[in-house]
Amino acid sequence: MLVIFLCIPAFALAQSEEMQNPQSQTGQAEPSSTGSVPMPLKRPVTTPQITNVTPAQEIAEQGKNSKKNPPQLEQQLPPEPDLEFQDFVANSLGIKLPIFGQNLFENVPSTFAPLDRVQVPTDYIIGPDDELLIRAWGQVDVNWRATVDRTGAVYIPQVGTFNVAGVKYGELHDYLQAEIGRIFKNFQLSVSLGRLRSMQVFVVGQVKRPGSYTISSLSSLVDALFASGGPAKRGSMRRIELKRDGKVITTFDLYDLIVHGDKSKDARLQAGDVIYVPPVGPLVAIAGSVNTPAIFELKDHSTLGEVIGYAGGLTNTAAGEHAIVERIDDHLVRRAGEFPLNQDGLARELHDGDVVRFLQISPKFEETVTIRGNVAVPGRYPWHDGMRVRDLIPNRNFLVTEEHWRRQNQLAATPQTPDTHLGQAELKNDVKRVAAQINWEYAVIQRFNPQDLTSHLLPFNLGKAIEGDTEQNLVLQPGDVVTIFSQADMQVPIAQQSKFVRLEGEVADGGVYETQPRETLRHLITRTGGFTPQAYLYGAEFTRESTRIDQQQRLDEYVNELDRSVQRSSAASVYLGDAMDAAVAKAEADSQRNLVEKMRRLKATGRIVLELKPDASGVDALPDLLLEDSDRLLVPFRPATVGVIGSVYNNGAFVFKPGKTVADYLRLAGGTRKDGDKKREFVIRADGSTVSRQQHRGLISRNFDTLRLVPGDTIVVPQKLGRAGAARAALRDWATILGQLGLAAGGIRTIFP
Repeated sequence: MLVIFLCIPAFALAQSEEMQNPQSQTGQAEPSSTGSVPMPLKRPVTTPQITNVTPAQEIAEQGKNSKKNPPQLEQQLPPEPDLEFQDFVANSLGIKLPIFGQNLFENVPSTFAPLDRVQVPTDYIIGPDDELLIRAWGQVDVNWRATVDRTGAVYIPQVGTFNVAGVKYGELHDYLQAEIGRIFKNFQLSVSLGRLRSMQVFVVGQVKRPGSYTISSLSSLVDALFASGGPAKRGSMRRIELKRDGKVITTFDLYDLIVHGDKSKDARLQAGDVIYVPPVGPLVAIAGSVNTPAIFELKDHSTLGEVIGYAGGLTNTAAGEHAIVERIDDHLVRRAGEFPLNQDGLARELHDGDVVRFLQISPKFEETVTIRGNVAVPGRYPWHDGMRVRDLIPNRNFLVTEEHWRRQNQLAATPQTPDTHLGQAELKNDVKRVAAQINWEYAVIQRFNPQDLTSHLLPFNLGKAIEGDTEQNLVLQPGDVVTIFSQADMQVPIAQQSKFVRLEGEVADGGVYETQPRETLRHLITRTGGFTPQAYLYGAEFTRESTRIDQQQRLDEYVNELDRSVQRSSAASVYLGDAMDAAVAKAEADSQRNLVEKMRRLKATGRIVLELKPDASGVDALPDLLLEDSDRLLVPFRPATVGVIGSVYNNGAFVFKPGKTVADYLRLAGGTRKDGDKKREFVIRADGSTVSRQQHRGLISRNFDTLRLVPGDTIVVPQKLGRAGAARAALRDWATILGQLGLAAGGIRTIFP
């Protein structure tokens, strides 16, 4: 009641100010100079000014005004402190719950102007300051805008004064028709409302912005609540009272509006009405598997079922057996109990301070087994008594994965119609395994023991289990997880591996072959017919995928380290005092960075040096190398040239002649240029091995010049690297690095054009 008493003097003062300065209605109340009692917050109604203009002109004018004065949103109030019960619940649950319904009053508009543009209801009571738009034609011609005066009367020229206060809008036409009809006959009448009167009401109690409000005469209790920002956290949402002349006209429950959309108990306001929001009532917290976890206000004898309804009901994953209720007994101790979610449990009353948790249903599956891994359709399957592995895997087709069929279908795709799942079409004639093959020797059942809560593994032979072997066709239990492996998942003995090897070039019967258990390169070539008479076995390229992966990893590491060295050298050159030295260092750094970028484009080949002699021929010259999947042997015909690349005057291929040396071919290439690093020249042999001048240091370096070359050899003359010490040290061992990475002369040409 204190708030009401404080608002009344302020209201009287505001009325006095309005009489002295009518324009003050468009502003907001100034804060109190003393700071002890705030001035009441007034909410003016924006109403259109009505003049004798045509409807089209009036609409245009309203459009202009709306552009000049767009609707404003209420400034955000500072956040309210949390309720003590909110902190209490957060400590109990570990999460903060909101007050139910508080979000309804976020970002409410600051004006009730839109209410003047809505249709006026027929039960609207005409009162002072309402504006009537009266038009009559016929025996009397009237086009008049009349404002109801304080006595409730309006004056119409040629007609007189009529009292209209208390007349309902729906009855106004007939009422004026009868009054004017006392004087004139044979006329038509049209009556509507223009600007509506404003009125002042009070919103007090536990609201966010208590005070007096000037609002539209069409406003209701709910409208005024929105204008005041709604109940505060410490205010009740369920017992809001509308008082008129000291009597309670209606009690409004916002839960009816929020939960059910029921606004039937809302009431239209009159001047001087008081809206009172009492302190919040009993509170309970609802958390867990409900659709709207929050803190809810109770009314008398509220039951668990009612509050679940406020929370939007249980989620579809809620455990439907019981709820956990934490209760405070006599403000002394806390206890936890269970409320069954049956008819009796839902009818039990909740108490102030209760914290109700609804549990989630257990993720456990009953009476199921799971199969995963290299199978067509992994997932959960129903279990039945006596079920075995063979029942879960009815046939071998069950083990053909979806990936296998996708890849097989993609083999028929053309470059114009690539398989988007794989990203690109495979090579048209690339014969290789479509997907990893099954590991028939090993599969496993993972079983959970509910007694000691441990897991155990039960391995079995998959191939024998599918064939019906009773020792391997194990009995399954509910909850078992069966894992099927491919040979890519777990390395099987090499004798059990299925391998595809590609033979190309000068072989008697080239193609893609599936190897026999523990088959070697020598044995496979013998089995397929050996080599052709044109075969140059010394230049044979034997590549292996596992070796390529290892080489590429080492190449990437080397290039990354090289890049870091170049960056450090470039950074150090910035601090050189001499401008010319700095420019030279920058040019060298740019050259080195360019070299690094070229090397980054190199790709390892996976080539393995077979260490054959230059005159090797026949299958017996091959090493007895055990084959792996995806191995490839390319046997070229005997070439007729020797290559020279790098910092020479004439890069190119030169006709091979027996007995010619490194020095002979360098002379044919015009010799080493000034920028060539003669000390680090090297030869890439046709078999993939590397010989460098650094291997012949000192007085015997002449042995490198006299090294006799064979067809397919390539001489490489690297470029000098300048003075940048760290980068130069990282780049200088060309022969060692490139030879170890299995890079062919064709790849090195990208570095030495």
